[in-house]
Amino acid sequence: MVREAYKFGLPPIALGIVCAAFGWKWAAGVLVFLGLFVFYFFRDPERVIPSDPVAVVSPADGHVTEVVDEPFNEKPGLRISIFLSIWDVHIQRAPVAGRVSGVVYKPGKFYAALRAVASEKNEQNVISIDTPGGTLVFKQIAGAIARRVLCWKAVGEMVARGDRVGMIRFGSRCDVWLPADAEVVVRRGQKVKGGESILAKWNSTA
Repeated sequence: MVREAYKFGLPPIALGIVCAAFGWKWAAGVLVFLGLFVFYFFRDPERVIPSDPVAVVSPADGHVTEVVDEPFNEKPGLRISIFLSIWDVHIQRAPVAGRVSGVVYKPGKFYAALRAVASEKNEQNVISIDTPGGTLVFKQIAGAIARRVLCWKAVGEMVARGDRVGMIRFGSRCDVWLPADAEVVVRRGQKVKGGESILAKWNSTA
């Protein structure tokens, strides 16, 4: 469980206990439930990271909503979008091993994460990872409920495939941009797990 869970989960539980002491059972029940849900939301399960050196793993838990051709910085490539509901684990993991070459925070709107406009307009962190075979880019994107994107890595740090790199609080989205020579192995609507499910095969160790 992420340590931030205590900051958000303990206050409603404590207030619920106070309400219970005054006999306000309904209010106490709602507050305790809310606190327990926060602890559930901030869970951080271990994952089995694939050993395949060409595997690109999902940066997040959720459902694949789009797999489209899309250039990035005028370079041809493709984008895979993953929607995270409030029931999904919200820890993000590195899709590939390499060096973090960019962490760019972009303030923005809070459109529903399922909308295509969210990819460009919503608050987000754009994280670049350099590998011997090229650069992979992925985005932590806030949604209509999420109001904070957190990245725990700094430029210059090395990451292994599946390393924890950050978190988005509450409902949100992750986009992954891959060079055009990557082979996508997921389909739209597929459920994926961060750090464990393989999105694509790409010779990032070339």
